[in-house]
Formats: sequence, structure tokens, C-alpha cells
Amino acid sequence: MIYISPFDPNAQRDERKKPPLRERLHNLAQSIRGSIVGIGQVLKLVWETNQLLTLGLGLFTLLQASTPALSIYITKLLIDTITAGIQHGSAAGSYLPTILLLAIIQLIISGLSNLFSTLSNTYRQLLQTATANRIQYMIMEHANTLDLTFFEQAQFYDKLRNAQQEAGFRPVVMVDGVFDLLRNLCTFLSMVALLVQLQWFLAVIALLTPIPAFISDARYGREGFKLTQKQATSQRLMYYLTHLMTTDTYHKEIKIFDLGGFFLERFQTTATRFYNENRNLLTRRSLSGFLWGLLTVLASSGTFLYVAIRALYGLITLGDVTLYTQAANSVQNTFQSLLNDINSMYENNLYLSTLFELLAFTPDITSPERPEPLRQPFEQGIEFRHVTFSYPEAEQPALRDVSFVISPGETLAVVGRNGAGKTTLVKLLARLYDPQEGQIFVNGRDIRDYDLSELRTEIGVIFQDYVRYYLTAQENIGIGKLAYLEDHIAVETAAAKSGADEIIAKLPDGYHSMLGNWFKGVGGKGHELSGGEWQKIALARGFMRNSQLLILDEPTASLDAKAEYELFSQIRELTRGRTAIFISHRFSTVRLADHIIVVENGSVIEYGNHNELLALNGHYAELFNLQAEAYR
Repeated sequence: MIYISPFDPNAQRDERKKPPLRERLHNLAQSIRGSIVGIGQVLKLVWETNQLLTLGLGLFTLLQASTPALSIYITKLLIDTITAGIQHGSAAGSYLPTILLLAIIQLIISGLSNLFSTLSNTYRQLLQTATANRIQYMIMEHANTLDLTFFEQAQFYDKLRNAQQEAGFRPVVMVDGVFDLLRNLCTFLSMVALLVQLQWFLAVIALLTPIPAFISDARYGREGFKLTQKQATSQRLMYYLTHLMTTDTYHKEIKIFDLGGFFLERFQTTATRFYNENRNLLTRRSLSGFLWGLLTVLASSGTFLYVAIRALYGLITLGDVTLYTQAANSVQNTFQSLLNDINSMYENNLYLSTLFELLAFTPDITSPERPEPLRQPFEQGIEFRHVTFSYPEAEQPALRDVSFVISPGETLAVVGRNGAGKTTLVKLLARLYDPQEGQIFVNGRDIRDYDLSELRTEIGVIFQDYVRYYLTAQENIGIGKLAYLEDHIAVETAAAKSGADEIIAKLPDGYHSMLGNWFKGVGGKGHELSGGEWQKIALARGFMRNSQLLILDEPTASLDAKAEYELFSQIRELTRGRTAIFISHRFSTVRLADHIIVVENGSVIEYGNHNELLALNGHYAELFNLQAEAYR
């Protein structure tokens, strides 16, 4: 929607100005066309979710369509029979069997109608739950195939948020609308057939009066969709602020810095704006619907008056009065429902288009059709050859013309200031990104020649911002190599390498203890760890892989000096026969590497071992001496 300043009355008048009739008719045609196009995709989606539930919903919805006209006609016969019995006085008893039969038939029809309604509602709710779960799974499954770049773009997150929020229930609502449309169509045709027996023009009036309300509703439906698209960022912000205020990870810092009021005010401001925007649209939509709906009320009242006058003059029976007035109301209501179904399907299709757009995203980083086998062990090591890489929309490259070689079995340390490009090297090596220029070789082949899964299997990475999985200790470590998730010996071995075994030994249920406080474990509660303890768990996960290449990105950031010393005292043993890269700001660990590269502004400015770089008396020597000075 276009933003309208509250101080610009001309702009407000322009906003409220109705589009011309030609445009409204075009929008009507667009609604119908959009509904037809979208329903095919949705039917396929829901049908594939559960065929039995879809068939059941369709069957019982259509069966409901057979009951209204029949019920009205039986009511007419019942009233006429009662009237005839009253008029015959003493012979009224002869009409009793017919009245009882009609009453029983009416009872059966009402019972079947309730049964069909109950069954269709049951099938609808089950199908909606199944479809919502399937769509969430589809979104998660597709997100798993996408590149890291997608998750660094606000536009992608907006689509993801809208798809998750809306697509979970709209497919079933849309399919349910199709069955409702068929049901309403059957009911509508049967009622028209009854009504034209009285006067044809009553059917025409009943048909025409709901159309203006339909056009108005379609217009506001499009505005609602545009508003939802516009509000996606605000909704994500509200969710993020709620997450900040209700998650243990952030609670201590929010308390220390007294940030609660700040975040609450930010949420309240965003929520108020969100509410006002929705209130304005809803108010206009409801008022417009009410005013146009008066046409239907007027037509219904006129029809009732016309039928009543004809009955007064004996032109029709009392049963006919019931028949025609109910038929006229039903024609209007069902035709209004038909138009609403079309409009609802169009509006739902607008929202679902976000889901299909999301699912249409394809990754740029994929495995080749005929990947080269990755030989083990590595014989030719790793080489960066003139690699240049820029993040999307970044003004400067993160890496510029980077070249270096790591021989098999060597340990390389990467040092440099924050933002120099150190972690980017790791992401490129794991093919989370591809460089815009240059090549990266593993075992003598460009890494783009290998299967992605096979390549990443041979890379064990522990990032500085490692994940704290709220799983059991066994699972936290075992997911480092899923094939050995239940291998207790392999998990214990990895835990011993990182020092996590001592932490787990203190937990009441050992490796079966649930980590974190979000979920209950075997002992009825979860167990929160300190930052250093979590990092040892993450390190064990990396050691679990037993891969050809081990990458540690700031592996000791949360460890105390003693734990750091113990870990790197084992580093050569842990990486024996394997290539290792570790990024660190602590030169007490960096000096243990076979070679060291210094990265500055995305370029490798120095290369050598610890003694060679100190002798060079360059950037590395400066950083080393500054850090050493702090310990004196």
C-alpha cells in the first residue's frame, strides 16, 4: 500500500477514490483467473498430503449440498398438509400419518445434514493439520538445499516468514473453498429452480445484489495481501524481540544492561504501528461490506413482501410462502457464498504464491553431474590460487587475490584483525560460498569437481559461533558424524580428545543427560553448561568426524588458560596424519602451527612459521609483541 500522510487531505481523498467500473470488472476477471490458475497447484499439494482425507472432505461437503433444497421442500409440504388438515376440521386426523411421515423425513434430513457437517469438519481439521505439517517439512527440507547466501538476505527471510505463517493453513482453506463452491453451486441451482416457479425476476434480483459486495471484498483482499507483504519485516522484528525477552541465552545480558524496557518499548512501538495498519484496513473493509450488504437485505425484504402479498390474495399457499422466501434467501446467500469462494481462493492464492516462490529458489552451489572421487588420504594437500570473493552487496571484497598452499599433514594458523577475512577462507573451503575469481584445490582438483556431501564429510569445522544443540550429550557429539550417532565408544573417544568427557561424567545421567534448559531429559530436567563447557562439547563434535581436514575457528575463545594449554598440547597428536587449519588471536597457540598466514584487509600479507615471521619484523611480529607485552 502507498503510505498516506495524515496531514495530506488530498492524498487521503485520492486513496479513498474508487477505481472506475472498467478497472473493477478487470479485477473481477483477474480474481477468477487467478483462482483457477492457483487451485491446480493447491489441489496437487493437498492431494499428495493425504488422498483419503481429501476424498472424504470432498464427498461429505458435496453431500451437504443435497439437503437444503430437500429440507425446504419438505417443510412446504408439511405446512400445506397442516393447513389442509385445519381447513377440513373433523377430518383432520386423516392427515396425521402424512404429517408424521414428513416429520420423520425432515428429522432424517436434519440428522444427515448434521452428520455430513460433522464428518466434513473432522476431515477438514485433520487434513489442515497434515497439510500444515507437510508444508513446514517442505520449507525446512528446501531450506536445507539453499546456499548460505539466501540466509543473509532480508528479502529471503521475509518470504520465509510469510510462507511459514500463511501457507500452513491456506492450502486446505483454499481446497475447502473449492468443495464449498461446488456445494454452494448445487444448492444455488436447486434454489433457483424453486424460485423461478414463482417469478423469474426474483431470481435475477437475488443474483445481482451480492455482486457489488464481492467486487469490494476482492479489492480489499488485494490490499490486505499487499499490507501483509509490507509488514513481513515488522512481524520478524516483533518475533525477534519476543525471542530476546523470553530466551535464556540473552536474559543475563538484558538484566545486566537493563535492556528490558528498551526492547519492550521497541516491541510496543512496532506492535502499535502493526495494529493501526491492520485496524485501518479492517475498518474500511468491514464498513464497505456492511453497506453493500444492505442491498441483499433490501432484496430479501422485498421478496418476502411480494410473497406475503400473493399469499394474502390466495395466489399461493402458506407452504409456498415458506418455500419461496427461504428459496430467495438461500439464492442470495449461496450466490454470495459462490462469489466469496472465488474471492477467497484468489486471495489465498496470493498468499500461497509466496510459498511457491520460496520453493522455486534453487541453490547456486551444487554438485557436478559427474563428480570426481575424493581420494583418501589427501596426497596433494590444499591450495588457494588467486582467490577473490565479495559478499552480496558488499562494497569491498572480503578476500583479494589470496594464494597459499598447505601440504598434506601440515598445520596452518590464520591470524589477523576481526573482519580481515579469516573465517571467509573457511567458508570458501567448505563450499558454503564459491569465489568470484580464482580456484581452490583439494588433492589436486578444483573443489567444484567433487560431490558436495563427500567434500564436506572430509572437513571437520568448529566455528567460533558454534551451535548449542538442546539434545542429549550423546547426540550433541554424535551428530558430528551421524553414522556413528549411537556408537558410544566413538562418542566417548571424541569427548576425551576435547576434554568434554570430564564434564559429561559430572552429569547425573552421563551421556544421556539433556543439555540446555529448554527440554526435559531422562532425569526430568535439562542441564545448562558454561560457555567453556559448551565449547568443549562443540570441539568433541568436530573430532567426531575423524576427517582429513580439521578446521578450528577460534577453538579456545571460551576456554580458560589451563584448558587451552591442555587442548593445544594435544593438537599435534589430534591432527597427526591430517591437515589442520586453526584461526586464533592467541599467539601462544598460533606458534605451534607448521605455517602461519597473516590476513589483512582480505589479502595475505605475510607467510611463514613463527620464527620466520618474528625475524621478518612485520605485522605478525607487531601483533605478537603487543600480546606478549600484556602478559609481562
